[in-house]
This record gives sequence, C-alpha cells and structure tokens, in this order.
Amino acid sequence: MQVKRRELLGGMVSAGAAFAMPALLAAQEMRVLIRVDAGRLRRRLEGLSVYGRPEGGTFPDGVSRVAYSDADVAGRKYAMDAMREAGLQPRIDPAGNIFGARAGTDASLQRILFGSHIDSVPNGGNFDGDVGSMSAIEVMQTLEVNHVTTRHPLEMAIWSAEEHLVGSPLAAGGMDESVLKRVFNGIRVEDGLRKIGGDPAQLAEARIPPHSFRCYLELHIEQGGTLDKAKIPIGVVEGIVSIDEYEVEIHGFANHAGTTPMPERHNALLAAAKLIEAVQEVVTREPGRQVGTVGQLQVFPNAPNVVPGLVKHSIELRDLSAEKIARLGDEIQRRAQEIAQHTGTEIQIKKVDHDPPAMADPEIQKKIEEAAARFDLKTMHLPSGAGLDAQWMARLAPMGMIFVPSIGGISHSPKELTNWQDCANGANVLLHTILLLDQQ
Repeated sequence: MQVKRRELLGGMVSAGAAFAMPALLAAQEMRVLIRVDAGRLRRRLEGLSVYGRPEGGTFPDGVSRVAYSDADVAGRKYAMDAMREAGLQPRIDPAGNIFGARAGTDASLQRILFGSHIDSVPNGGNFDGDVGSMSAIEVMQTLEVNHVTTRHPLEMAIWSAEEHLVGSPLAAGGMDESVLKRVFNGIRVEDGLRKIGGDPAQLAEARIPPHSFRCYLELHIEQGGTLDKAKIPIGVVEGIVSIDEYEVEIHGFANHAGTTPMPERHNALLAAAKLIEAVQEVVTREPGRQVGTVGQLQVFPNAPNVVPGLVKHSIELRDLSAEKIARLGDEIQRRAQEIAQHTGTEIQIKKVDHDPPAMADPEIQKKIEEAAARFDLKTMHLPSGAGLDAQWMARLAPMGMIFVPSIGGISHSPKELTNWQDCANGANVLLHTILLLDQQ
C-alpha cells in the first residue's frame, strides 16, 4: 500500500510541472473556438459611416471623411468611444494617431501592434480602412468578453491622415516637420493635427523606435478584384509594391494649326500619345502583376487652333520587384528617345520618387494561413498594389497583412462594398493570427 502511495505521490510530483498542461490545452482549444461578434462589427461599421455621409444619404452611400475635417473629428470620437466599450483607454500621440493597449501576462515580451485608418478620400467608400480599424477594436473586445489574456501585450492603432500618408510615416520616422506646412483638403497639416488632438510642436515624441514591438498586422479590403473574381475569402499579402514616379516634359514647337503643314509640325501632343502607348506596350509585354499608369496630362497652349508646343505628363510604375520596374523604366526611356526622333521633339523623363517594396514576413504569412484554416477559409497569396500604413510599420518590425474581397474590385468610390461575412472572416483571421503569434 505504501508502495502504491509512493508511486501515486511520485506520479503527482513528476506531473506537477505538467499539471498546467491540460489547462493550457483547454485555453488553446477555447481560443480556437472564439469568434468575433459579427453583428457588433457590422453595427460599428454602419455607425461610423454616418460621419461624412452626404446629406440625405443612407448606408452604403459614400463618405467624405477626409483628414482633419469635422467629419474626421466626429468619426475619431466615435472610434474612441468604441475603444472604451472594448475596455481600452485611447491615447492620441502628437501625430494624431490613436492607440489603445491591452496588457499581457509577460511584461518582458514586446507588444503586438495592429490597426488601420478611418479617414477617406473625397466621395470615397465605407470599407477602406474602416474594416481594419473597427475589426481591431472588435478583436480587443472579443478577448475582453471571453476573458482571454495574451502573453504579449497588445496595442491597436488608428493612423491619422492615411490617404495622405502622414500619421504612420511620422511614427516610422519617414517624414520630418516640413509636412506641417503642406495643405490637405484646404487645411494646413499643422492646424489639422491640433484639430484632431495632436501636437505639432512635439512630433519627435510620435516616433516609434525600430524593433520596439513584436510585429505589425493590418486587415484591409483588397481594393482590387483578384479575390472577388477567384471567390477566395482571404488574401495573404506578400508585400506592398514598389512605386517609381516620373515627370515627363515633351518640347515641340507651337505653331498655327491652319498654316503649318503636317510634315513640318513638331507636335508635342502627338509625341505624348505615342509615349503613353509605349508605356502600355512595355508594361504588358511580359507576364506578371506589374502596372504602369499615365494619370496626369497637361497640354500647352491648350488651344484648338494651335499645334501643341509643350506637354507635361506623369508615368507611374508599380510592382513588388523594384528591379523589374527599374528595368521597365529604362525601356520606356529608350522608347521615348525613338519617339522624339520620329516626331521632331525633345522628351525629358525625370524620376521624382521611388518607394521601395515593403515585404510581408514569411512566418506571419504562414500564421495568417493557419488562422484562416481554423475557419476552413481558402487563401490566396497576392501583393498590395496600394500604399498603406503597413508599408511604414514594415520599416520598424516584421509586418503581415490580411485582405478581404472588394466586390467588383471597386474602391475609393461610393460603390465600394465588401460583404458582411467577408468583414467578419477578416476579423476572425486577424484575431487568430494574433493568438498564434502570441504562442511563439
């Protein structure tokens, strides 16, 4: 009997360290089962849509909640009230970014940061940025109501003036005080920051040191049609594309449209037309997701009876590979000189901006896939063709992004729309990606 008792006690002692294992497994199993409140997420998205909605409009009519506007101020208050409901205490940094933190059980671990934005373009939609921001609040509230405490501290962010990329670049150290004099939507940034609770005199305090957080996650609508066409509910973002921007000046000779014979013309607009077509040909010649756009065009003197003597236009190239768009840019330069020779014009192409790609962390991509699998959601890997706050956070720590479909690939438009189920799917994948990363 004593032997059996010793064996029993020995078994209990040897199992002492492992006694918490069933509880840990139970906690992990419970985390697998928890889901966001899809109805609450929808109500918050609909509630946010009120601020900036056109007079007499109803959901899902568009929204003009441009940065630093009265609608932006009201929308930010709405978001901060929702954060308080989720058990958070919102704080605003000098750059106007809103943060809300939740403690973890291990103070030695770095925080997991996630979020998005709520400002819009003029006459924009109700899902761009909003889905990620309201889902971040919903993740926090879901953990709170389910009494789940993570090991890592968690922090959510609502970045200010994302459509002009102000708040996150200031936090990442990618922008200096010269931005304060710029004017967006008729408001100087300096005045706009004060209006939303920031402090332009203390911008240095908004700087987040590199490697001071574990990673950054962002849920966003795709703003393209790839997921919608493929009927795939979750996009795993490979990275945010590199962007090269060029300014083009084409010098011809302005002359009378009625008296200048066709062979003797130096028509700058004709050269521009040929160059625009060349951009299309060069970019589409090889397979891939690269894109090229001419979106701005100025013609001088812009008169119906004058052969154009000067044209200015833009060229923008985007792809995950910076090397590829550099090579395409070189080919466009070569084609431009051929066109100049054939049209009797002078073509000058100047690169004015280069944004390097922001690659998503491979391990975080795997965790997003694993989180989606918990809900039997199919995934697709794809790049983000739009610039987002995540590209700036990627300069500071590993980054990952989750996409949900945009119906018809429409965004920055009153017709922007994402299904409610897709919104909930994205929020659930965000929640469980965080839980998976927290276990590491």
